[in-house]
Amino acid sequence: MKVNNFAFNYVIGVMAVVLLVSMLFFPAQALHASLKGLSIWWDILFPALLPFLVISEMMLGLGIVHFFGMLLDPIMRPVFRIPGIGGFVMAMGFAAGYPVAARLTSQLWEQRLISREEGERLVAFTTTSDPIFLIGAVSVGFFHDASLAGILAAAHYGTAVIVGLIMRFHGGAASKQITEAAPPATGITSSRRLLTRAFKAMHRARLLDGRSLGEMLTQAVQSSLQMVMVIGGLVVFFAVVIEIMTSMQVMPIVYKGINAVLQLFGVPTALSEAVAGGLFEVTLGAKAAGSAPASISLMHKAAIAAFILSWAGLSVHAQIVSILHHTNLRYFPFITARLVHGLLAATAVILLWEPMQSFRGATALSMPVISLTAALPTKPNSVLTWIAGACIGVLLGLLMFYALHLAVKQCMKWLK
Repeated sequence: MKVNNFAFNYVIGVMAVVLLVSMLFFPAQALHASLKGLSIWWDILFPALLPFLVISEMMLGLGIVHFFGMLLDPIMRPVFRIPGIGGFVMAMGFAAGYPVAARLTSQLWEQRLISREEGERLVAFTTTSDPIFLIGAVSVGFFHDASLAGILAAAHYGTAVIVGLIMRFHGGAASKQITEAAPPATGITSSRRLLTRAFKAMHRARLLDGRSLGEMLTQAVQSSLQMVMVIGGLVVFFAVVIEIMTSMQVMPIVYKGINAVLQLFGVPTALSEAVAGGLFEVTLGAKAAGSAPASISLMHKAAIAAFILSWAGLSVHAQIVSILHHTNLRYFPFITARLVHGLLAATAVILLWEPMQSFRGATALSMPVISLTAALPTKPNSVLTWIAGACIGVLLGLLMFYALHLAVKQCMKWLK
């Protein structure tokens, strides 16, 4: 994702100088915003992202990604025009949150497993919020209403799939397919062949990687920590930008422009602050939507939260660009998909609001057990315990799968 526009670079340079000078005039506000962004990163993003990043690196090195990629190829190609390996990226992106799918897409591009158009399609619709943040932080922590989780999840993830179906037309019919197409699965024999091809793909990927398990784990932790540090820096940076713009009385001008747009869609203009915050940073915007005045309809607040979660904020956009800067993937398809996803998700909340009211009532009665997650922004220890347990379970599964991989490798040697 490269921008080779000299005018754009000059504008960014001028904005950086203005921001630096503004920080000299508002040092207290800049420090307060930095601490707030650092708290968000340490309490929510760091414990939620690091395990998934390490595990995804390990699975890629062990060849497990290639195994599932071959199995999912007959599904992903006709539906999304993406190699089957994109199915794993989609699952990890939906489960782990915003930057993980871009990281995996970058690695697949480096290994020449996907073309530029396929990578742009993949990262466009797999960049989503993770369920822990959507349920624990947004629904319970910000809105104090666990029953919103079902509506937000249905709107957010459901419309992400719709964006994937729309993006299948991106690149035209002549886009180059780098990866090898799997044969159509017809009957038991074809299914067995597909399974055999999947194991062979995993075996080849493991041989090409060549690292020992200890070396692979060490490098996975190092690269994942580096990526999490970059993400934290971007969150702090955009928190400072928003605070400085507010101190300079720039944000009221932004609010007026957003108010004009909200009035077109019949949304209360009091939510303009949440939208403005969400345009820059998803956590700040979602929190502002949850703390909006009680006089505003909960449906409209949830719709704005869905838009913010799907747009993801310029902070996440910057994370994606920083991850994909060494590839030839373009930014315009990504930002277009984010805008479409945001509008679709907000519309989906409004359409699903009445039909899902009975589900909300049933959920509210059965949700007291997740009061544990309500403390997510202030008491991360319980969440860390849950993540640590899940991490240990997944790592044990990886070790078992690696043992199976070695057994299959030995069997293939005997068959030769």
